[in-house]
Amino acid sequence: MQHRHHHPHDPRHQHRRAGQARWTRWPRRLAATLLAAVLALTGAVLSTGTAQAAPGDGPWSTSGGQIVDAAGNEVRMTGINWFGMETDTFAPHGLWARNYQDMLDQVKDLGYNTLRLPFSNQLFNAGATPNGIDFTRNPDLQGLTGIQIMDRIIDYAGDIGLRVFLDRHRPDSAGQSELWYTSAYSEQRWINDWVMLANRYRGDDTVVGADLHNEPHGAATWGSGTQSTDWRLAAERAGNAVLAANPDWLIIVEGIECYNGDCNWWGGNLMGARDHPVRLSNPNKLVYSAHEYATSVFDQPWFSDPSFPNNLPARWDRYWGFLETTDTAPVLLGEFGSTLTAAKDQQWLTRLMQYLGTGTSGIDFTYWSLNPNSGDTGGILNGDWTTVDTNKQRYLDAYLLPVGEGGGGPGGPGDPGGPGDPTVSCRVTYAVTSSWNGGFQANVTIANTGATPVNGWSLGWSFTGSEQIASSWNARVSQSGRAVTAADAGWNGTLAAGSTASFGFTATTSGTATAPTAFALNGTTCA
Repeated sequence: MQHRHHHPHDPRHQHRRAGQARWTRWPRRLAATLLAAVLALTGAVLSTGTAQAAPGDGPWSTSGGQIVDAAGNEVRMTGINWFGMETDTFAPHGLWARNYQDMLDQVKDLGYNTLRLPFSNQLFNAGATPNGIDFTRNPDLQGLTGIQIMDRIIDYAGDIGLRVFLDRHRPDSAGQSELWYTSAYSEQRWINDWVMLANRYRGDDTVVGADLHNEPHGAATWGSGTQSTDWRLAAERAGNAVLAANPDWLIIVEGIECYNGDCNWWGGNLMGARDHPVRLSNPNKLVYSAHEYATSVFDQPWFSDPSFPNNLPARWDRYWGFLETTDTAPVLLGEFGSTLTAAKDQQWLTRLMQYLGTGTSGIDFTYWSLNPNSGDTGGILNGDWTTVDTNKQRYLDAYLLPVGEGGGGPGGPGDPGGPGDPTVSCRVTYAVTSSWNGGFQANVTIANTGATPVNGWSLGWSFTGSEQIASSWNARVSQSGRAVTAADAGWNGTLAAGSTASFGFTATTSGTATAPTAFALNGTTCA
């Protein structure tokens, strides 16, 4: 099966221009260690009455199908991939054109709250010298090793509130591997490197977890019991070793390609987890992960199904979505992307974002990629590494939870505006405008009865029966179980004080269409 080919930069295109150095403070993991030592030496005690964790603070764990913070608040990763450390540059790509802090600032400003950071085990080898960096733009990276550059990326991400999880993308820079080991990089080396990273970032809440191995496929099995190919067993061995070193991390386990002859994208098949779940020493640290792509990567047969795109949600349910809808464990869609040049790809991404949902209860995701040099998907950035592909970004905007709004640094968890936001006051009118045997149409009007505008709205409610959303207009409506979320359509995202916004939908039902009893606008209950 075809897959992305990450095209390394052409060194001839490096630009040498003076840049301003911006130095980061002490790494927070060092500061945390020093603070702990001071407290131990002085016998100091922190009173629970004077210190209170901010919403979104780590470490993160899981509860059913949801990731939660240290206080039990729902959090959600709506992030992006920035690759390069897994290639022979041994550094994130684009640093030949820009300063890394500016790039991370842009990630935050675009509304992403999490960074998926790929690496290879070769990065840690002596002689794996970072290159492709304009040191006039990035003077504080001069002379650093690959892992020291990783430190700098993580430190600055934490400074601005982004969360990071690490992705073992390849054993070496030459390419991906079917299994978690190769003849050159053994299973023990794989585990040892993960334990080293777990120890290195222990106590640093910026790093939330470990994506153990990218896209198991080919010979990889699930639940077969064969030590050399059973990815589920290998994930348990590595995951438990990581938790022994750093009990705070989430353990992210991707799917495989084929299970019992039923095949999906590389890493995108989690069907085996139904009968053979991953067993960790702490079950509340397990996150499953899948990948999903469009025709620009490979024209899979389901894109030619006569029912496309209506056939897609059932496929996603079958291969990975069931884990979250059954409240078994959270699912992270770790990669998904497209050039979006084909109409089918545009339909695919629209349906996928609706399926993932909005708010903190939606499915976690990290888009592939920030980089424009992913050969068959492109990126959020254009080829100049600076300007944004606004066509792609607009598909994602309504589904992003910015830092402080549900998954990044400290700030209110929940939809934009924060739950219980005292500045939000609202009234909702819900009316069934027509009905027929097996379905109905409804219109919903939101009134902003507060004194301040609502910039970006998301309305949530729960159906009481068998209602299932079929189509919608003037809002992006998604459903998980009985829970429904309607997000603004972009053009109607600002709800001025005293104004209203209306949207409609059709739904199927096996019973009577009963009006929901409660609505919440950006987490605040409406009249």
